[in-house]
Amino acid sequence: MKKTIMIFSTALFFAVSANAQVKPSANSGGLILKGGVNFANISITKNGNVDDANSLTSFHAGLVADLPLSDGLWLQPGLLLTGKGSKTLQGTTNDRSYYKATSNPLYVELPVNLVGKIPLGTSNLFIGAGPYVAMGVKGKNKTEGKIFGVAFNNEYDIKYSNDDPTTSYEENAGYGQLKKFDYGLNALAGLDFGKFMLSANYGLGLVKINSGASNKADDSNKHRVVSVSVGVKL
Repeated sequence: MKKTIMIFSTALFFAVSANAQVKPSANSGGLILKGGVNFANISITKNGNVDDANSLTSFHAGLVADLPLSDGLWLQPGLLLTGKGSKTLQGTTNDRSYYKATSNPLYVELPVNLVGKIPLGTSNLFIGAGPYVAMGVKGKNKTEGKIFGVAFNNEYDIKYSNDDPTTSYEENAGYGQLKKFDYGLNALAGLDFGKFMLSANYGLGLVKINSGASNKADDSNKHRVVSVSVGVKL
C-alpha cells in the first residue's frame, strides 16, 4: 500500500509538471488549490447506514490536477489532507451524568476521479467518480463527561496499526487503534467557473477501520464522509 501511495504521488507530480508547461485557459485544466469542510461519520449497521447524530465536522485541504482527456472528459488526481471519524454523545452537559467521545483521524488521501463537464454558458457543470487510497498519519481521540456530577476529560493521539487491507493478516486486533490504510470510492458534482470551483463529494469507505472487526462481509465500521469544497485554479 505504501508503494501504491508513492506511485500515485509520483504520477500526480509528473502530470502537474507536464500540464504546467502550457498556461491553461479558463476551462482547459490546471492545478487546483482545494479546501473545505467534511461531515464525517462511521457506518454502524451491516447495510452501511450511519447515525446522523454522530456526524463529526472536520476539514480537507490539498491540491488537485485538472487534466483534459477529451472534449468534456477530464481526469482529476489529487493529494489531500482530510479528516474523518465520528462522535458519540449520551446526555447533555447540564445532566449530572453525560458522556461525549470524538475520534478525528487525519489521513493523506489520493483520489483519482474521472469527471465529465457540461458547458453552462461561462461555467461548467461537472459530475464524476473514482477510487481513493488513504494512509492515516495523525489524529486525536477525546472523551469527556460527568459521572454523578464528577467531571472527567481525556485526550490522546490515535495510534495506527500496519494492517494491509489487501491481505487477511491483522496486527493488534481490537478497537484500541485504527488501521493505517483505507480505500474506497468517491462520487462528486459541482460547478466550474473557470478560475473557481464549487463541489460536493461523498466518500464511501470500503475497509473496516479496526482490526478484528466482526463479520467482515457487512458494511459496518467503515468511513463515510460528505465534503463541500471551494477550489481556486493556480
